[in-house]
Amino acid sequence: MAQPTLTNAPPVAPAGSPPAPPRRRTRNWGAIAGFLAPFVVLFAAFYLVPIGYSIVESLRTVTRSGTFGPVREVWGGFTQYATVFSSAQFWASILRVLRFFVISVPLQLGLALVFALLLDSPVLKGKRFFRLAFFVPYAVPGVIAAIMWSFLYAPSLSPFSLLAQNVDLIGPGLVIFSIANIVNWVFTGYNMLIIYSALQAIAPELTEAARMDGAGQWRIAWSIKIPMVFPALILTGVFSIIGTLQLFNEPLVMRLVSSAVSTDYTPNMLVYATVNGGNYNLAAAFSVVLALVTCVLSFTFLKITQRRAEG
Repeated sequence: MAQPTLTNAPPVAPAGSPPAPPRRRTRNWGAIAGFLAPFVVLFAAFYLVPIGYSIVESLRTVTRSGTFGPVREVWGGFTQYATVFSSAQFWASILRVLRFFVISVPLQLGLALVFALLLDSPVLKGKRFFRLAFFVPYAVPGVIAAIMWSFLYAPSLSPFSLLAQNVDLIGPGLVIFSIANIVNWVFTGYNMLIIYSALQAIAPELTEAARMDGAGQWRIAWSIKIPMVFPALILTGVFSIIGTLQLFNEPLVMRLVSSAVSTDYTPNMLVYATVNGGNYNLAAAFSVVLALVTCVLSFTFLKITQRRAEG
């Protein structure tokens, strides 16, 4: 007599019986809160609280009772912001970094795109070496890079003395290009890595089909790869806008070797000089307006590039 076969199939409900109620997914809110708590605490302590404190400080002003009376902080409203919007130094520094953006960023992103396409091309040999060589400058801190390049620019210290003595690389006319060279040397590899990661995400079937249709490497790069990594280029462009408006380390170091770099050369340097002058409330107002300008320019750039990509 044959033995019945045992199976793990669930029991079948008899005909006509009501359907079983759906299983409810239980969420362990305690575990969720526990995983999120470290991020929320650090985000609030090192991001939200400083922003809130800066806004509060920017709405206060310093008064003195009499000529030699004690100094007191009182509610000033938008007094500091009126000073910011009427400050020729602040808006001159904004225009200076926007000029720096036009000089530096197109070359920086263009080189990053070229390097990423070379690393993604089957023509290039020794990709590991070149990938590391392109990215290594980003591992050098900005201050160290600025000190190193300032020695190369100084006529009495540069190993390229013939060039440094005949071309005033730290003079008023070329110092902005010298600072742009430092920034590009550091950040081109970083942007290259972002674009290269986007290139790696392209389906190989697309390039293989184009190659079978007779397209060469230039045609594949222009018609397939560059359009596919356009979102990565937009991302690096937004990062570049934020980084340009926050420019600080490189011009601060270059100020030690060049009289063309003033204390208000960039917005962050103006904030730094204002803090050293003891006017913390005005420095906070400068910082808040700078953050708003950065948000507006980044959002505008993002919208313009998205419309062109969709068109």
